[in-house]
Amino acid sequence: MPYVNVQITKGASREQKAEIVKDITGSLERVLGKKPEYTHVVIQEIEEEDWGFAGKLTDDWKKSKS
Repeated sequence: MPYVNVQITKGASREQKAEIVKDITGSLERVLGKKPEYTHVVIQEIEEEDWGFAGKLTDDWKKSKS
């Protein structure tokens, strides 16, 4: 039973999340022969201020790139 945990910063639409789940499930079925009905995909959305990147919080990093 595959379990995949996807962590992303907040902001993805419901449609985007559905596409991620569909693509990951399809990949596991195609590559490893895993049955979709036994595949679990969990998407965790994290606030940008709770995610660090390049030595900065993601929201600060984005501000510095504008």
